[in-house]
Amino acid sequence: MVTTWWEARATNFNDIEHPSFVAVNKQEQVILIGEVRGFPFRFKDEEIKKYTIRLANYLQVAKVIIPFAMLADVENILIFQWDGCNLSEPVLSLKTADVLNYYDPEFSKKQIFTPYLTALIEAWLRDLAYHWKLVMPSFTKEMADINLLQLLEGGTTEVY
Repeated sequence: MVTTWWEARATNFNDIEHPSFVAVNKQEQVILIGEVRGFPFRFKDEEIKKYTIRLANYLQVAKVIIPFAMLADVENILIFQWDGCNLSEPVLSLKTADVLNYYDPEFSKKQIFTPYLTALIEAWLRDLAYHWKLVMPSFTKEMADINLLQLLEGGTTEVY
């Protein structure tokens, strides 16, 4: 049986669900965990608090400090910072279609399910890391402003 990054680094990984994906830097250190929900699951305002608690739980069981966390659904991408003790309010809030229409021009016109949404978000993050599709991927400046772009450069993502 292959041990995933999450299982190898979490102290009580059997007690908590895995995040949808993680992003790692070029040194293979996890820099972001992401929770993704596609159609018909949208994070409603009252659910955001519940899911931020879940993100904080992910971050607390990791054996290292993971500086960023993301909640993404078909409407919004919210990015939070983690200092080892507290999860911030969103430090960046983006409209999902504004980010992902570059990777699927039909994004706003069809139902998007969780696995596909996860793949599109990973494509965007990898584009920020390697510029495989766009010279300036969407929201490059905003990602740099919160110091996430610098951590993504040369890294990759892993899905769970």
